[in-house]
Amino acid sequence: MGDKEEPVTPAPSPTEEGMATIGAAGAGDQPQTSAGNTNVKIVIIGAGVAGLSAANHLLQNGCEDFVILEARGRVGGRIVSIPLSNNQKIELGANWIHGVLGNPIFELAVHHGLVSVVNVPKPHKVVATTEDGHQVPFSILQEIYEAYVCFLRRCDEYFLCQYSPPPDIHSVGEHINYEIEIYLSGVQDPKEKRLKQSIFNCLLKRETCITGCNNMNEVDLLELGSYTELQGGNIVLPSGYSSILRPLGAQIPKQAILTKCPVKKIHWKRKKTFTGLETVDENSEDEHSDDSERTVTEVPTGGLRGGSVESNSSSNCDYPAGNVRVDCEDGRVFHAAHVICTIPLGVLKGTHRTLFDPVLPQYKQESIENLMFGTVDKIFLEYERPFLSADISEIMLLWDDDKRDMNSSEEELASEEYLSKNWFKKIYSFAKMTDTLLLGWVSGREAEYMETLGHEEVAEKCTEILRSFLQDPYVPKPKRCVCTSWKSQDFTGGAYTSIPVGATQEDIENLAQPLYATPQAMKPAIVFAGEHTHSSFYSTVHGAYLSGRTAAQHLLASEEPDEIIMESDGSDLSAWIQGIALD
Repeated sequence: MGDKEEPVTPAPSPTEEGMATIGAAGAGDQPQTSAGNTNVKIVIIGAGVAGLSAANHLLQNGCEDFVILEARGRVGGRIVSIPLSNNQKIELGANWIHGVLGNPIFELAVHHGLVSVVNVPKPHKVVATTEDGHQVPFSILQEIYEAYVCFLRRCDEYFLCQYSPPPDIHSVGEHINYEIEIYLSGVQDPKEKRLKQSIFNCLLKRETCITGCNNMNEVDLLELGSYTELQGGNIVLPSGYSSILRPLGAQIPKQAILTKCPVKKIHWKRKKTFTGLETVDENSEDEHSDDSERTVTEVPTGGLRGGSVESNSSSNCDYPAGNVRVDCEDGRVFHAAHVICTIPLGVLKGTHRTLFDPVLPQYKQESIENLMFGTVDKIFLEYERPFLSADISEIMLLWDDDKRDMNSSEEELASEEYLSKNWFKKIYSFAKMTDTLLLGWVSGREAEYMETLGHEEVAEKCTEILRSFLQDPYVPKPKRCVCTSWKSQDFTGGAYTSIPVGATQEDIENLAQPLYATPQAMKPAIVFAGEHTHSSFYSTVHGAYLSGRTAAQHLLASEEPDEIIMESDGSDLSAWIQGIALD
């Protein structure tokens, strides 16, 4: 999965060359109506992939009257790279294109020559070692991995199947551990049993980084299969994932992207007064009518939404201006007909009650709270010279998670005392990116704790780990350590979305639901986009991209409903009903 701001690094955090200048233009480049006020048809909040995708789709359909407000000083959101020595770059956010078939990001990369269609896979040799340096035979590693994949696939199946899981099992972690217990019950030798358990534990830690959670016990078992995996494996762009930002931003006018412009308030439901448009009064009759909440948020009768837009006519963007007001932290105010909001779920969790005026409908607030926005961080270790055997591509760390840790209460596991002594045990492997660059992943509470540490302290701990697991006291210290800090970032608040126990795919669909200012409005005041709004591709860049396109389509759709003509001779009612195709 990505799913993926400006992580704290010892160096500046530039983006893909040339992209840092996009959006450097100030508000003076926009048509001004009064000091600090700007009239524009559409305001796009966020210049991540969802926002850039929405802007491109608007442009392709003849709509140029929009502005993108980006809180950071750069575009790209959770896609960002920094340079290291020898002209190599490291990706602090999104790493892979997940799947080939039906993936618009892969298609974009191929179209712009960013990936070779002929891909010769590199040799991949994984070595699994215990804390005392014992290397596990590959046959055992393969046996446990195949069993684990089988257990995970069974968890996936519950989403579509009719049968229920065993009683009292509600999470992916509970189900997999249940299967592990049955699997290991046939192993007689205690030493072998403990070794195999440690491999399973390592794979579960890896899964927390893929899913974006602290522990797989948090992830809802019945909803795991709601995520759709595209075929084709994980694709690495030779020039780095951030190279995809160049084609995404190439067509967008520089003056249309305003960086360092955080949004403070979105006034989305307005009423006419003698002095102009104002936010509705909380005591107004419309606000408290029995069905007002659903009426102004659902698609109104007679409006057709979300169809693909082929026309390039500029009339698609001919909206009345001024329905929505967006206030920025720096005092600038934007009056628009519509807003496309791509603010990440992690930010919405902390700000949705104060960001929207009036507040979001209750069902939307509940879905924001229900969903999980986990922390996943990277640790890059750069060395002066290679020290690992050339054929080794990854070192799996088989920590001896003793019974005390496994049986500790949630309060103990979350305590600073525990994390200070154990945070690094969440690192499940170090993968070789190049001969002189290693990458470790860490998730959940341990990742959040790591973000509070200095890079030097993290580097020393990682060196200690490698020396122990490799049984080599001469493993060198890295010349540079770079750690990401996605949870600490004000404009991210974590890595990507997952569905915890008690939440459902419907919560993601609720987040994607447009908001209408009045029951009569043919087009929404606010449309939502971002990976957290795609119900089957959440946590991915392609999910964010597709959600941005869908958001733009909501605003580009024809004002008139499509006319549907049905023909029937009336002789066979059932055949006539079956002939109605529902979109």
